[in-house]
Amino acid sequence: MSSDNQIEAATMCFACGVDNPVGLQIRFELLDGHCQGSFTPTENHVGYENTVHGGIIYSALDDVMANVLYLQNVKAHTARCEIRYRKALQVGQSILLKGWIESEKRRLIVLKGEARTAEGSVLIADCEASFMRV
Repeated sequence: MSSDNQIEAATMCFACGVDNPVGLQIRFELLDGHCQGSFTPTENHVGYENTVHGGIIYSALDDVMANVLYLQNVKAHTARCEIRYRKALQVGQSILLKGWIESEKRRLIVLKGEARTAEGSVLIADCEASFMRV
């Protein structure tokens, strides 16, 4: 799946960019074909009261799936993503993110992702997305 050309750095990415001062700055790593990372939301990520905004959770999940490809030097863009929120995430509650390839057919790559609490492994949200190779 890897190509010979290096793809550009994404240091300003909202989810994982190390140079983005307002981003989530999630660090991802690839282990046995699965991408993993963790994130602890702050009061800056609130939708209402003490509950994390669903868009923040979506961004983290979209990026863990994208990094399955990016970390293998495959450039692709999200074409479609369906997310299912299972539980509310509270400020300060750390989540573990996991993404993996479900299937591939020509330019279309289907990935799955999930966010679980670091403590107790409670499923917060899961998703399935189609990515198109560039």
